[in-house]
Amino acid sequence: MSEETSAELKRGLEGVLVAESSLSEIDGDEGRLVYRGYNIDDLARNASYEEVLYLLWHGELPTRALLDAFRGGMAAERELDPEVLNAIECLARADESPMAMIRTVTSMLSAYDPDAGDGDVQSIPANVRKGRRITAKLPTALAAFDRLRRGEEPVAPNPDLAHAANFLYMLNGEEPDDVAAKTFDMALVLHADHGLNASTFAAMVTASTLADLHSAVTSAVGTLSGALHGGANQNVMRMLLEVDESTKDPLRWVQDALAEGRRVAGFGHRVYNVKDPRARILSERSQALGEASGDEKWFRYSEAVEEFMLEEKRIAPNVDFYSASMYYQMGIPIDIYTPIFVISRVGGWIAHVMEQWKDNRLIRPRARYVGPEHREFVPVGER
Repeated sequence: MSEETSAELKRGLEGVLVAESSLSEIDGDEGRLVYRGYNIDDLARNASYEEVLYLLWHGELPTRALLDAFRGGMAAERELDPEVLNAIECLARADESPMAMIRTVTSMLSAYDPDAGDGDVQSIPANVRKGRRITAKLPTALAAFDRLRRGEEPVAPNPDLAHAANFLYMLNGEEPDDVAAKTFDMALVLHADHGLNASTFAAMVTASTLADLHSAVTSAVGTLSGALHGGANQNVMRMLLEVDESTKDPLRWVQDALAEGRRVAGFGHRVYNVKDPRARILSERSQALGEASGDEKWFRYSEAVEEFMLEEKRIAPNVDFYSASMYYQMGIPIDIYTPIFVISRVGGWIAHVMEQWKDNRLIRPRARYVGPEHREFVPVGER
């Protein structure tokens, strides 16, 4: 009996340990998420996205001096080369999807990266510099793409603004208020890493071949574009809009949807058996945005749906559920919610790739053969 025949089949690699990581820990039973030993609640409420990036890439939270230098280095890399901006304009005219644009631009950035020719793809200093450029430039690319497809000129990045606030500024053409800036920064922190999810694992598989960092991140973007990984919060917001345009009664809408066999978006998770810890924080921020604008409708719809699903179906919301109404209240178009996932998770992807390279082994699983046996070849003229 061959090894493949006797081994237990684990579809989707569910429950299979393939690596050791010091980056993030998930306790699905307790609803706990940790980055390098720090609880996600503490980081989201007290640390900026730049601090969390530094933590993921370097292993420790930065001092004030190190953080200032790191922020300055990130801000200095935000501008896009004219050729990249021209390509984005072409993609906008061609009505390309935002995720496909991000995938294309991620790959294209390698052509303009001064470290791209480094012969040692495992060079940590070079990869930190590459990672900083990728992470700094993707928000600029996304904001420019959205403005260009709306017939507006891109807004140049503002080096005086933090990473999160700068994206909202480039997207909307005006500096965000403190509530929106803090909320978006928290969202980036909450999405920065999450164990070996599909896109992170895809980046690691690519990196394990000793392909370069841009290739690994491009693989991750392509993986995130799939409906079973990214995009759930887009479906949540479309659901809330449907509620508002029809019954304006979220309980009735959910009851009708379930009776029709429709799925209620934003509930359940492959890892969490209880409420996603990130959803707890985002629900507060969705409410805060509503209070700041004087219109809590979207939060109230979401809250009512959550209560119904918990009571009737015993299913808790995931991170996508409240991020939907949160992004919508900040004026962010629905079809760029998943690319926003990219501009946050790219920090985690890069951290995992560098961790993979510290003790690299080619990731090469095996499959159980279930095809026909002992077939005799027949020449083409005799078939």
